[in-house]
Amino acid sequence: MRLNRDRRKILREAEKSLSIVYSAIEGVCDEESEAFDNLPEGLQESERGEKMEEAVSNLEDAKEYVDEARDAIQNAIDSIEEAMK
Repeated sequence: MRLNRDRRKILREAEKSLSIVYSAIEGVCDEESEAFDNLPEGLQESERGEKMEEAVSNLEDAKEYVDEARDAIQNAIDSIEEAMK
């Protein structure tokens, strides 16, 4: 049983780490989105603006992937706990 507790502890730590990663990505994404929004319309439509929009889109994707990983880890913890009953 101790081994299961140790594994769950490791998974909970991984979940916390992913929350930190999510927050970092979210902060950068918000800043990049705000920077794009503050560009004059002409620059928003330029190659630079398109690249900024692409970066925001990629960061949104990254947030989604991190969130999915957190959910998967929580599901694994739940499964381990169920197996112990």
